[in-house]
Amino acid sequence: MTRPGLSIFFPAYNDAGTIASLALVAHMTAREITDDYEVIVIDDGSPDHTGLLLDEMARSFPWLRVVHHGTNRGYGGALRTGFQTASKELVFYTDGDAQYDPRELRRLYEAFSDQVDFVNGYKIGRSDPLHRIVIGRVYHWFVRTVFGLALRDVDCDFRLMRKSVFDKVALTRSSGVICVELMKKVQDHGFRIAQVPVHHFHRTYGKSQFFNFPRVARTLVDLARLWWELVVRRDHLRAETVAVRAGTPKPRAQSGE
Repeated sequence: MTRPGLSIFFPAYNDAGTIASLALVAHMTAREITDDYEVIVIDDGSPDHTGLLLDEMARSFPWLRVVHHGTNRGYGGALRTGFQTASKELVFYTDGDAQYDPRELRRLYEAFSDQVDFVNGYKIGRSDPLHRIVIGRVYHWFVRTVFGLALRDVDCDFRLMRKSVFDKVALTRSSGVICVELMKKVQDHGFRIAQVPVHHFHRTYGKSQFFNFPRVARTLVDLARLWWELVVRRDHLRAETVAVRAGTPKPRAQSGE
C-alpha cells in the first residue's frame, strides 16, 4: 500500500539552540515512515537568531520549509500557520524547544489506522520544575472538567492527525488555549482519537513564555470566552446542525485509505 504523505511542523520562538537539531531529527524520522514528506518551521517573529539559522539551513536542505512571521502572533497563531501551510495527508506537530523527541513520532504513526483520525500524545512524566507541574495538573483538571474533554493530556503538544480534520475544524485562537479549542472541536465533531504515551524532557535552552502573571490572566479570560463559545453556545456545531435541518447532507470526516 502507498504510505500517506506527511507534513511535520514546529512552531518556534527564540529556539535557536534547539530547532536545527529537531528539524534534522524530524527529517531522519520522516524518511523512515514515508517517501513523501516535508519539514516546516514557523518562526514566530523570534528576536534572536532563530530565523537566520533556519534560512541558512533551508539553503542546504531542500526538505526544509521556513515560514516567518514579521511580528509575534502567539503560540496559537504559529500553530494556525503551520496547519494552513502543511500540504500532506497527515500532519504532525510538536514544539521547537526540544521537550519532546521527534523520533517518538513513530509511536503515533504505529497507532494510526483507517479507524483513527487523530493521535494525541500524553506525557509519561513531566520534566519541569515543581511549580509548573502543579500548575499544569490543576490546569489540565480544570479544562478537562469544564470543557468535558475525554483525554488523558489536553496540554501535550505532540499530535498526529489527518489534514482533512481541518475541513470541519476551524481554529481561531492566537494564545495557548488553541490546544483546548483544537481538542474540543475534534472531539465534538466525532473524529476518532487514539492516545499514545510519549516522554517529556527538561528544557535545556530558553525559558517558557507562559508562566508569568499577565499571560496567565489573559489565558483565563480567553478560556472563559472559549467556554462560552464551545460549551454554552456550541458555535462550532451550529452550521452543521442548520445544514442537517435544511436537508443538506451532513459532511463526514474522511477516514483515509
